[in-house]
Amino acid sequence: MADNRKRAPRGGKQTASGSRPIRRNDRAAAPKGQRDRAQAARPQRDRNHDAVQVPKGEFIEGRRAAAEALRTGFPIKCALIAEGGERDAALSRLVDDLNATGVRIKYVPRAQLDALSSHGAHQGIALEVGNFPYADVADILDRAGEGPALVVVLDHVTDDGNFGAIVRSAEVVGAAGVIIANKRAAAVTVGSYKTSAGAVMHLPIAQVPNIARALDDLKAAGFWVGGASEHAEGSCWDAPFEGRVALVMGSEGDGISRLVLEKCDFLTKLPQRGMTESLNVAQATTALCFEWLRRNVGELMGEE
Repeated sequence: MADNRKRAPRGGKQTASGSRPIRRNDRAAAPKGQRDRAQAARPQRDRNHDAVQVPKGEFIEGRRAAAEALRTGFPIKCALIAEGGERDAALSRLVDDLNATGVRIKYVPRAQLDALSSHGAHQGIALEVGNFPYADVADILDRAGEGPALVVVLDHVTDDGNFGAIVRSAEVVGAAGVIIANKRAAAVTVGSYKTSAGAVMHLPIAQVPNIARALDDLKAAGFWVGGASEHAEGSCWDAPFEGRVALVMGSEGDGISRLVLEKCDFLTKLPQRGMTESLNVAQATTALCFEWLRRNVGELMGEE
């Protein structure tokens, strides 16, 4: 059955008289002044309304990490607190502690903290931190005292994750400090703060221009310098780890450099039975640090 209904032209609805449809452009335009007033009265959408401003800088996030940074004296520039955080009792107490030390507090939208968070666990707080307060080799020697002591020396280790893990292991076994190069090497950053579980704030870390010269200072203070090398003839079980030891660990790719190798009093390596070539530098350092602790734990406990 044929459909005799009249179809409206595609351009729009048909007028009652059957003439062509009225299009928007055919309507009489309002005077310019009237249009301007109407536009001014209409709410304007901020082009940046949906854009979250992410502050630049390095940040420590999370309540536990923030409290630890405050307790250990990590340099803090500013604290970013999620708006409404003052209604959270635990967060409010932390803000009070920050205020008491003169840290500037800034309340920001939670979305801003979400944007700068590296793993989405800021818990309503992020601290913008300043430059890390490096120690001197002399500070490490003061901490070492006169008895058994361990100093970990990193010959241009570049990976932040490895560096943080090494500092954590060194701190756990009670090392006197860590010495690193000031160029072409990993340094203390917010990333290493995280990977070291905050250990960078509990252990003196010296940044030096010349690793070989720093080893000379350690030798003058009675340290034996031992280098970890896969080319060593003996394993760490037989190495002279008793007493004062400076443990040198080489870079991930090249190992210990020639000049630093010449400063070593002995070389050592970890024994292995498997097919894998070796452990990474962080794992190897951890194993060697604990071997030093095993050898000296009796005398160290006696000192305490």
